[in-house]
Amino acid sequence: MDLGSFSVSLAVKDLVASREFYEKLGFESIGGDPQENWLILKNRDHVLGLFQGMFEENILTFNPGWDQSANELDSFTDVREIQRELKNRGIALSSEADDSTSGPTSVMLSDPDGNVILIDQHR
Repeated sequence: MDLGSFSVSLAVKDLVASREFYEKLGFESIGGDPQENWLILKNRDHVLGLFQGMFEENILTFNPGWDQSANELDSFTDVREIQRELKNRGIALSSEADDSTSGPTSVMLSDPDGNVILIDQHR
């Protein structure tokens, strides 16, 4: 099952302090909007999303349709197909995509330790 590109979405208390810290580790801003309290940082193939005030816990994020640089892929597995496969494998979802739609949507689930996983399709 191809879940798409991977990143870690961090719930941060201070966007500026977090950006400065990760820049010292070699990350560079590649997207986001500080005015909306979020940034996307990258160091080689490693991607971090910094989100202030948007959610309470860190989230493992997969983006079907994107490569690790957020470039659109010609071919990818739609999140609705991923959702069907997850359900077939007996995995409970905490939020689901509407199977009757197309385009951007997401599904959410948690691993056995309560870590939240977001499969977030932007196209």
